[in-house]
Amino acid sequence: MAYEFKNSRGVSYYLHSKEVLLKGGRKQTIYFFARDVRPGALDAVPFGYTVQETTKTGMPILKKA
Repeated sequence: MAYEFKNSRGVSYYLHSKEVLLKGGRKQTIYFFARDVRPGALDAVPFGYTVQETTKTGMPILKKA
């Protein structure tokens, strides 16, 4: 089951991760929220991160703890 975050407006967002290749050839994992469950959904917040909600749009973001 994907990690779900419900914002103050009642909209559900699901946490996902994706590995991308940077210009220099280095691989980096990115984390993002989507309104639906897609491939790459995570079951929990990664260690060392916390979920916060943006004040203007209500979109959740990950911040390093």
